[in-house]
Amino acid sequence: MINNYIEKANFEDTGFSYTLSLISGKYKMVILYCLMEFGIVRYNELKRYIKTISHKTLSTSLKELENDGLILRKEYPQIPPKVEYSLTDKGKSLMQILDQLCIWGEEHKSVGK
Repeated sequence: MINNYIEKANFEDTGFSYTLSLISGKYKMVILYCLMEFGIVRYNELKRYIKTISHKTLSTSLKELENDGLILRKEYPQIPPKVEYSLTDKGKSLMQILDQLCIWGEEHKSVGK
């Protein structure tokens, strides 16, 4: 019975799979966490916050998060260009889950392996 269910199941159709597709990657959750903590953040501030991220990876991650409707990109028509990022309502709705991950991490990081 269970084998029959597993054979017909499709992980890609699950809400879990959809959520993972939005936050997958090494830095997307870090970007979301930064925006949750600091609100409106500029590109260079994100780059300084995530010291190990390359410009290409940051740019790609921001575009993907924007395309997925999790962050808002606001560009100001000035020289030098000014761009700010913030969470959308959809992105804010994900923060409760991200906050729970943070709580879990704080509770278990000193426990060891």
